Order: sequence, then structure tokens, then C-alpha cells
Amino acid sequence: MAKTSVITVPAFADTKKRVHHFFGTRQHTMEYDLGLGIPRQGIQGGAPSAWTLSVKQVHGTDALVVDRALSSTDRFLGGWDALVTNQPGVMVAVRTADCVPILMYDPTHGVVAAIHAGWRGAVGGIVPKTLALLEAQFGSNPKQVRLSIGPSAGMCCYEVDEPVLERVRQGVPSWGKVVRLGNEGKAKLNLKGLIKEQALAHGVTPLTITTVNLCTICHEALFFSYRREGKVNGTMISAIGLPPKRR
Repeated sequence: MAKTSVITVPAFADTKKRVHHFFGTRQHTMEYDLGLGIPRQGIQGGAPSAWTLSVKQVHGTDALVVDRALSSTDRFLGGWDALVTNQPGVMVAVRTADCVPILMYDPTHGVVAAIHAGWRGAVGGIVPKTLALLEAQFGSNPKQVRLSIGPSAGMCCYEVDEPVLERVRQGVPSWGKVVRLGNEGKAKLNLKGLIKEQALAHGVTPLTITTVNLCTICHEALFFSYRREGKVNGTMISAIGLPPKRR
């Protein structure tokens, strides 16, 4: 972290495995302006010629599949919380400020995904749905898909009330593993743990899941946090992509 404003996870994926990835920090966000739905080149973490795309996020479970090359004139004006691509030179990105950024990589079929998951998206099954999409459209086997779960609100700080807790109980069969009950209808929710449980239930193997165990609420110097700051002062950018083809 001394020489860069992004976090990478070598155990998940590196350039030797033909993929670029990063989890951003608040410093990285302030250095790079990435407009919603507008591809941009030159974002730290990817090759200089790579296009990085971030879109409007709506706390849903729909995915945008980018299956062609991008240019500066492209515009993506809808709302999606997962982005998938098999295109060299395209990095798909999500923005978070307590929600969970998840990066997926299938080295066998050459496809990547970036996912934004708050409690709504997690309960709605955005991770299993994206894995199913990779399987249906690209032939991915969940056992071959690698996952990295990035910095987000940790169970140490992420308190939810009874209405949220009830939605978690209804939508997550193993909710008892990721909830720590408190007093007066309050509970602590382990969002990272919930994402991991869902990935494992969909066939991803434990050895291909990595987790950045940093809480965005705890680490004020590193991350923006809606819970800590009470408003959206900024969001971190996390992205993954296949390197551009060599000419």
C-alpha cells in the first residue's frame, strides 16, 4: 500500500494468470474520475490501454454482459449491480462504500465479473445468479471460478434492525451462521460471510475464495463509509479485466 492506492490479492489472480484486478481506496477514487456508464482508459490497476467501465448501481441482482470491444463513444445508461465480460482490454468495475465488492474470474473460459452487493443484493442472490449466468452463457463450472471478496462493512460494525433481519431470515437458509443477535431487535450482520456461504452453496470451492478482511467503517483513512460518515462522500472503485491483446 505504500506505493499504490489500490489493493490486489495475488492469491486470487495476477498478471501471470492473464487478468488484472484491484480493490480501490478513497485515495484511488480521488485520483481518478470514472463517470457512470462511460468507458475510460488509464485507470490505475489495469493496462494503460484498457477500458474501465462502471455503471449506475441500483441494489438489485441484474447483470450487464459486455461481449464486445468498448470505445469512448459508448454509453451504458441502465442500472446493474453485476458486470460480466470476456473481452480482452475491458475492465468491469463497481463502486462501494460499505457494501461488498466481489470479483470473479474463470481462467478456463476467460471471463470475469465485478459485483456490488449490499444486504439487498446479497439476500436477493446476486452472487449465485451471476455464477449461473457465467455457467449458462460462457460454460463456466463454479468449481473453476475464483472469487475475491473485498473490503466492506465488517461484522464488528455492521448493525441491522429487525426489518432487515427479517428479510435475511426469509432469504438466507443459513442466516444463523452470519448473524450475531443483540438487544432490542438489533443484530450484527456478516456480509462477507453471507457472500461466501452463498458461493460455496453454488459450487465454488473454499480454496478458490479469498477475502480482504478490512472493515470500511473501522478504517477511516483508507475507505469511505456511508455508515460512519452519515452520507455518501465518495465510493471506492473495484475492478477486474482481461489484459488487452498483444499487437
